[in-house]
Amino acid sequence: MKEIEVQKAVGTVLAHDLTQIIPGEYKGPKFKKGHVIKEEDIEVLLSMGKKHLYVVEKDDTDVHENEAALRIAKKAAGPGIGLTEPSEGKIELIAEERGLLKVDSELLIDLIDQDEIMFASIHENIVVEPGQKLAGTRVIPLFVDEAVVKQAEGVLDRGTLIRIEPLRSLKIGVVTTGSEVYSGKIEDAFGPVLVKKFGELGSTVVKQLFADDDEEMIADCIRQLIDMGVDMIGVTGGMSVDPDDRTPSGIKRAGGYIVTYGAPVLPGAMFMLSYIDDIPVVGLPGCVMYSRTSVFDLIVPRLLAGEVITRRDIKKLGHGGLCLNCKECTYPNCGYGKA
Repeated sequence: MKEIEVQKAVGTVLAHDLTQIIPGEYKGPKFKKGHVIKEEDIEVLLSMGKKHLYVVEKDDTDVHENEAALRIAKKAAGPGIGLTEPSEGKIELIAEERGLLKVDSELLIDLIDQDEIMFASIHENIVVEPGQKLAGTRVIPLFVDEAVVKQAEGVLDRGTLIRIEPLRSLKIGVVTTGSEVYSGKIEDAFGPVLVKKFGELGSTVVKQLFADDDEEMIADCIRQLIDMGVDMIGVTGGMSVDPDDRTPSGIKRAGGYIVTYGAPVLPGAMFMLSYIDDIPVVGLPGCVMYSRTSVFDLIVPRLLAGEVITRRDIKKLGHGGLCLNCKECTYPNCGYGKA
């Protein structure tokens, strides 16, 4: 910093905030750190009793914090994400549409591994809404060397750091298994839950079929739904190790390629993910019906966003896969499913 006369300060940069006091009317910051002094500011500063100022000496290659943050944010933000105006060197990244948030965590680490660069986001793989705050970025000092900003931009040129994947509106088929439902001894309660859950994500259950605890019958229902042109199939009931539960073997019999039977998630341990060609077929355990949040909420939105889920994706859920069954559920604003 250096001290300078107010009359000679035009074009210099304030090193600290300046408070204005108007008795009985106002007390607060009139000029903030980083403000570039303009000709019209001189009379205001003199009226505030300021004859001298502390200003920042900067090199020709220095970039102001607002400009640096804006350049980083523009490079980082992918589809569906907007930026706020810079404020005190910080820019926030805001959702402009509904969809699944994706963050390239490796790219993020490479970016912030540089000194003087800060970028923080919320967790990925959750459904976000328009206007929701997703991330924020800034540089640490008031001015940063141009080379630092260029290096950050170079890192971000390698990929998209943060983006929103739209949720596709799919046609969903449901197969409900279980002799007790098939025979009419009890009323199906799972179907209406799935209609609601898929509906909230923008997709529609177009057909529900019922099957006894029989592999071939379950497989035939799955084939019927595929012939009808559904985009995804949910199979409910019969997911345990009980000898009468034939859903996993029925999915296999229909030609399902099994990605995983079982997930390191509670509730949701008996979840099954498979594909028949490019159609996801998910075996949904009973917890999806009665739990406020379950493995359904961790996996299905990703499938609706077009993501091809791997076995490793499922296993990574083990770190953070325990729901605490809070009295008031705050998901996704909690640790559930956050690896």
